[in-house]
Amino acid sequence: MPANRYAWNHPEHYFLQCQTSRACIAQLDRAGMFPLTGRRIADIGCGSGQWLLEFSQWDAQSLAGIDLDDRRIQRAKAKVPAADLHAGDARSLPWQNESFDLVSQFTLFTSILSTPMKKDIAAEMMRVVKPNGLILWNDFRVDNPRNRNVAGIRASEIRALFPGCTVDLHSITLAPPLARVIVPLSWAGALMLESLPFLRTHYLGIIRKP
Repeated sequence: MPANRYAWNHPEHYFLQCQTSRACIAQLDRAGMFPLTGRRIADIGCGSGQWLLEFSQWDAQSLAGIDLDDRRIQRAKAKVPAADLHAGDARSLPWQNESFDLVSQFTLFTSILSTPMKKDIAAEMMRVVKPNGLILWNDFRVDNPRNRNVAGIRASEIRALFPGCTVDLHSITLAPPLARVIVPLSWAGALMLESLPFLRTHYLGIIRKP
């Protein structure tokens, strides 16, 4: 993979980020949680803080995040210095019960092949979100045939990970290999292809805790 594939001057990366952000805003708005004014939010597998920065721009009050990679956490601290950030294992989140209005994960579960580990992380996400709070889910729904270290998460598995919750899932995201070809040629063409459900690779979900 090219080192700069996710650089902002690459039109396909900008397209995918814009489309995901638009879909997240629409989902949160339908769920009655947009803008994020006054909300406390934790991003699980936060990486270098890309989504925490988005949440800050969406007027979140308090931000937190965790990632296994301390180098990514250090980069996240540079982007959102006021956030409560930790390098650590998401199976043991460093926050108290019912601390957050919204807990998010973006393409974390795809890279976890152990079902017990997925269940442990999902349970921790449920523990720290408030009653009637939301989990924002964005992850691959299909496998990557070129990468055996990741596995798509089907709708039935998502629902099983969060028993008793209301789960609202929508397919989004034009298949990235296709986006890399089409977007530099035609943004409008990419939008047209993305309108075809069978070309979308991710589930975006709102999971509401009882």
